[in-house]
Amino acid sequence: MGIDKQAVPAARRDDETGLGRKLRLRRKRRGLSLAAVASASGVSIGQLSQIERDLSQPSLRSLRQICGVLDMPIGWLFEERADQATSDAGLIVRAQNRRVMDLGAKGMVKEMMTPDECAGIQMMRIVIQPGGSSGEDAYTTKPGARCCTVIAGSLGIELNGLNHILHRGDSFAFEGARQLMFWCEGPQPCELIWTISPAIY
Repeated sequence: MGIDKQAVPAARRDDETGLGRKLRLRRKRRGLSLAAVASASGVSIGQLSQIERDLSQPSLRSLRQICGVLDMPIGWLFEERADQATSDAGLIVRAQNRRVMDLGAKGMVKEMMTPDECAGIQMMRIVIQPGGSSGEDAYTTKPGARCCTVIAGSLGIELNGLNHILHRGDSFAFEGARQLMFWCEGPQPCELIWTISPAIY
């Protein structure tokens, strides 16, 4: 596969973008092997390895395929952070520099509040619109710990088949793999601070 130099704006085509590093970090957090991502994305394992090591510049099409497998918005790879102080790198996330995952179909927006370099824990601000949810069915969480505080509105959760309603100021926490589903309860948007360990995004 040739290098498509038009796929990425020139101002972002340099080693400082860390595109390969971000892809590798995301793949590892998802617990996927190079072979698994290569197979699912249609990108050869050799090409994917070179992309992760920043030895090859992928086409936009390849990036979309890889990011689709990694459940990662492609915009995360090309964030402009020119206003971020060098001393902030890997330590501080300024409000304007949060990565945003807009899950439009689920009526939910997630903002990442912890830096990529901190893999042991991840904090998110989540806003769920009325009628929005994590999905139609409960899903099995990955092993680890989760905690959440409701900042505004009301949150409904189903945990191992039991339903609970949390209001502003309420919180929950659990460890291990559980069956989980959550949704906005009521007519007002629900705002949460959600923390998970280890990081998954």
